[in-house]
Amino acid sequence: MSRYLRPRIPGAPIFFTVALARRGSRLLVQQTDRLRDAVRATRAERPFTIEAWVVLPDHLHCIWRLPDGDTDYSTRWRLIKSRFSRTLPLGDLRDSHILRQERGIWQRRFWEHHIRDQDSFNAYLRYCWFNPVKHGLVAAPGDWPYSSYHREKARGIAP
Repeated sequence: MSRYLRPRIPGAPIFFTVALARRGSRLLVQQTDRLRDAVRATRAERPFTIEAWVVLPDHLHCIWRLPDGDTDYSTRWRLIKSRFSRTLPLGDLRDSHILRQERGIWQRRFWEHHIRDQDSFNAYLRYCWFNPVKHGLVAAPGDWPYSSYHREKARGIAP
C-alpha cells in the first residue's frame, strides 16, 4: 500500500486539486448544490477557511486555511467526498470500490501544496480564477459561475 508523506505546516494556506474518477464528466457543475451542501456540513463539523474555490465539470481547485494547530485536511476531504457521493444514485461499482466502501465517483487521491509566501498565494489564487479560461469554458474569469472570483471581485481584490 502506498504511504503518502504529506507536509504538515500549521496555519499555511493549502492549494488543492481534486478530480472525479471519470475525466470528461460534467457531474460537478451539474450537482453544485450537493457539493456546496457537503462542504457546508464538513465546515460546520471541522472548520476551515476558504480562500479560493473553483468548480469545473470534472475537477476542482481550492485554497484552504485550517485553524491554528490543525493539519487534518485529509479527513475533511474524505468527509466532503463521501457526503457528496452519498447524495448521488448508485452507479456501476467495481469490486475494488465495494471492498473499500467507495462509490467510484472521485479519484482516490488529491493533490495538495502548502503555500509558503504571498507571491505563491497570489499565483495559486490567479490559477483558480483563470482555470475555466484555460480549459476553454469561458472567455474571462467573471463569466464562470462556479468560482470564488465573484466574491473577490465584490471585495475589490479581483481585477
